[in-house]
Amino acid sequence: MNTAGHSKATAPRGLELTPFRGLRYDPDRVGSLAAVTSPPYDVVVRPDGLHHLQSADPHNIVRLILPEAAAPEERNAQAAETLRRWRAEGVLTPDPEPGLYVYEQRDGDGLEQRGVIGALRVSEPDEHLVLPHEDVMPHIVADRADLMRATSANLEPLLLTYRGDDTTAGTAGLIERTAGRPPLLATTTEDGVHHRLWPVTDPAGLAVIRDELSAHQALIADGHHRWATYRRLRAEHPSPSPWDHGLVLLVDTARYPLRVRAIHRLLHGLPVARALGALDEFFRVRRLDLPLSKAMDALAEAAEEGNAFLLTGDDGAFHLVDRPDPALLDRTVPVDRPEAWRTLDATVLHATLLDHVWRVPDDPAHIAYIHDTAATVDKARRDGGTAVLMHPVHEDVVRELARQGVTMPRKSTSFGPKPASGLVLRALDL
Repeated sequence: MNTAGHSKATAPRGLELTPFRGLRYDPDRVGSLAAVTSPPYDVVVRPDGLHHLQSADPHNIVRLILPEAAAPEERNAQAAETLRRWRAEGVLTPDPEPGLYVYEQRDGDGLEQRGVIGALRVSEPDEHLVLPHEDVMPHIVADRADLMRATSANLEPLLLTYRGDDTTAGTAGLIERTAGRPPLLATTTEDGVHHRLWPVTDPAGLAVIRDELSAHQALIADGHHRWATYRRLRAEHPSPSPWDHGLVLLVDTARYPLRVRAIHRLLHGLPVARALGALDEFFRVRRLDLPLSKAMDALAEAAEEGNAFLLTGDDGAFHLVDRPDPALLDRTVPVDRPEAWRTLDATVLHATLLDHVWRVPDDPAHIAYIHDTAATVDKARRDGGTAVLMHPVHEDVVRELARQGVTMPRKSTSFGPKPASGLVLRALDL
């Protein structure tokens, strides 16, 4: 019986995190747990990263979240068949009873993050419970919805955050006590991050989490498109149904602040010389013959004074672009939004540079969004396009705009660490 698929007649006005039977890899049936994990689907740099993960283990989760075939219908059918076969063969097996999962990530640089994985009731925007901070691209939502329909599964958790306080002390204590026990699984992925997972099945502990979170709202840190997909699929299925809930990781950022990184842009078909030539009268442009790390330091310094971007392409140099013409911003940036939104680098990039100066349409044929800085640079230099490297936005700015109901331009931020895909899945028939 799918406990997450049966809602009460009147859902509480708050976050409702529900236990579920996790579907997990049998460690005896795979090379290693690390070898079957992956970053979230939109972080995998295709095709290099995809092929690397595929070769790590024949059962790597990318064969489900990023199936390869000529047509979308074939890809989704392939993922569904792969999931069915892995379950039949015992590669993926369900846990014996429903529960929540405490999840920990640690690395060698002092990062430690703990949160709770569960099936969250999918709420509507007017409930103001799950706050987005970015717009979504409809074609990606449609793609993820087709995959979830085909597999009838939540294949990877979204990353949501909440601000804990005295009212969540019981949940915080339970997480810390749970992390002191032997884990259900432990593995170290290729990036050096240590992952541990514990089940929480005790009714008293589950009740504490349920009651305390019901008084809070959450910010979508990573997974806007998948949350929009959850909402679409919930609307398609009469309630109650398993689609009323979606798989998430909830992290208390009062205890475990997330790292915020930028998501960079790769502009196909726009050589960097042409991009720079269009900026002379509107921005200050300085050539930096520096390595990537030093150039990013220069970007961070310039960003303290205002909008700043770092461009590179096939000329092998970095170009720091800052000090936009105020008159240009007045003409191009919409005035019906808060000042914090109007001054975002992503706002200026999209409203001013892409729409007005460069006239580059925001679609996959013209722009790629890439999380990895070095990969963005390499692709621009290899393909002859222009990499636009961004400086990250502070989490407080993101959260305040979200509370005002103001969404940032799509792909404005990258919160992390993101949960590894492949540690626990949610099949809707369990």
